[in-house]
Amino acid sequence: MKFCSSCGGKITMLIPEGDNRERHVCDSCNTIHYQNPRIIAGTLPVYEDKVLLCRRAIEPRYGFWTLPAGFMENGETTQEAAERETWEEAEAKIDIAGLYTLYDLPHINQVYMFYRGTVIDGKFGPGQESLETQLFAESEIPWGELAFPTIGRTLKRYFDDRKSGDFEVHIEEIKTSWKKPKE
Repeated sequence: MKFCSSCGGKITMLIPEGDNRERHVCDSCNTIHYQNPRIIAGTLPVYEDKVLLCRRAIEPRYGFWTLPAGFMENGETTQEAAERETWEEAEAKIDIAGLYTLYDLPHINQVYMFYRGTVIDGKFGPGQESLETQLFAESEIPWGELAFPTIGRTLKRYFDDRKSGDFEVHIEEIKTSWKKPKE
């Protein structure tokens, strides 16, 4: 950030009085511009014994499989964001069972939240950000073609928990950054 969005003045990085970390502060109007983590909300949509995945039609990771998820918008709850993203990416309405996984990714300033739920009536299709959508049994999951580590972790936890029937909330910090594999 170089210029203030309030007055257009020059920005300096400094620790404001009463704070404990550097912030973007306007030299002219003294507005403090806080930058906070981005929330990614999504679902682990299940129908019968299969999981609904979307093949990405956008970067990053174009063509790879993912759970329907995306950035939370202002004015919505995390559950509303997850339901909206599931509709936008998979044209599926879902009956939410509850929060299932929460991943902190401090190295990229993101928090991922996945809700477990059931696809209503088994209806789904590719939304604007998906090339295709498909239901997968555990043995059919394209493990080597998953878009992000959070997707693989969530799916593995789900299949493990399904065996025990105990679906507790899983919280984890992921400290390493993802790197695009060499082609």
